Amino acid sequence: MDTPPSPVGSDDKIWCVLSHLSLFLGVGILLPLIIYWVKKQDNAWVAGHAKEALNFHITLFLYGLAGLLLCLFFIGFFFLWALGLASVICSIIASVEAAKDRFFRYPLTIRIVS
Repeated sequence: MDTPPSPVGSDDKIWCVLSHLSLFLGVGILLPLIIYWVKKQDNAWVAGHAKEALNFHITLFLYGLAGLLLCLFFIGFFFLWALGLASVICSIIASVEAAKDRFFRYPLTIRIVS
């Protein structure tokens, strides 16, 4: 995926950062989805960040379901712990990169929304 052009205003930067921090705000999938729907026609930069965060949160949900199934074999507890730690670290890195007007690609993310 090509990186969208850099934003012009500071409001755009706030939307980008909020889409990555939505996990901490308790609206993981919902906020990036709303931002993506609203901004995809107006601003490709903000929509790109929201789409990346949305794909990451959907992937986290799917990995979490797999981890719950793996809990039957006791390996899932470690997997869920590692998944939680990785999600916190990646969300913080992505929001810092968005604040610096850079684009961050989450690792091991399934690109569902394209």
